[in-house]
Amino acid sequence: MKYQQLGNSDLRVSTICLGTMTFGEQNTEAEAHQQLDYAIAEGINFIDTAEMYPVPPKGETQGLTEAYIGTWLKQQPQRDRLIIATKVVGPSRGFKWMRGGDICVDRRNIMAAIDQSLVRLQTDYIDLYQIHWPDRYVPMFGQSSFDLDQERPTVAIAEQLQVFQELIAAGKIRYLGVSNETPWGVAEFCRLGKELNLPQIISIQNAYSLLNRQFESGLAEVCHHTQVGLLAYSPLAFGVLTGKYLPGGDQNGRITRFPGFGQRYSKPNVVAAAQAYVNLAKQYGISPATLALSFVNSRWFTASNIIGATNLEQLKENIGSLNYQLSAEQLSEINQIHNLYPNPAP
Repeated sequence: MKYQQLGNSDLRVSTICLGTMTFGEQNTEAEAHQQLDYAIAEGINFIDTAEMYPVPPKGETQGLTEAYIGTWLKQQPQRDRLIIATKVVGPSRGFKWMRGGDICVDRRNIMAAIDQSLVRLQTDYIDLYQIHWPDRYVPMFGQSSFDLDQERPTVAIAEQLQVFQELIAAGKIRYLGVSNETPWGVAEFCRLGKELNLPQIISIQNAYSLLNRQFESGLAEVCHHTQVGLLAYSPLAFGVLTGKYLPGGDQNGRITRFPGFGQRYSKPNVVAAAQAYVNLAKQYGISPATLALSFVNSRWFTASNIIGATNLEQLKENIGSLNYQLSAEQLSEINQIHNLYPNPAP
């Protein structure tokens, strides 16, 4: 396993991060513990979760993922060797079961969310606390164009940072990160943190894969200059890049199990692009998953690649992607496909 510094912090995270959003929905508590044990044995020290998990989100399962991690974490002899990341939700009209449905990234919600997460995770502190999505309106989860008509009242970023500063001072969190953010958002968080002597964000958790390379434009530049590391999620594009949803595939996965979930992968050119990448993998005698994950691992801006699995066989293959290095020729062929089908699942 390889490790690297996360942003401008003293956290050294494994190149592979274990994503856990299936725990409590597609995975039982025993299966979750089995995955966690295997991941740690393979050198992974970074575990990512969220207060809203598992997915798809619903009231009867909300918090189970953190609870499953908590019963495992309680048994670990060296908590300080692990990096635990979780997230506070942003505004949503659909989450009526969370804090009465009146959720935003304000003092009341942040304070309640962190205390509830600490209880479920059975730990005294969170290493990386992330804003799951911005309090303000931004296009996300398959939307790609900013719609001025959707702007809404928002909690000021400076006000959010002040609350997180209190949590850091209280020892409840160590560092702050964002997720599903934009170049403007990253720049503004960093600017205000510096100018007001408030916490600096050290990471951004955004979707990044062969089917969605939008990070490479504005976000790559701003994150380079602000020392914010990318935690890449959905590197297999909900399994689309494994080929399972192509004609002849087993079709067994979240997209078919939960209709309406992962709409970005139903867009034009997704199937054609996925087929091209699967064909390229076969050309070189490697699995499509290895090709897709090795690509994300190889990017200079990737601080950690968040992989998720529903069984140990998938987990072993995903972690094994670290042992494969893409050649210059393979990267060139990947870029040729990307030029033909640019970002079909933004």
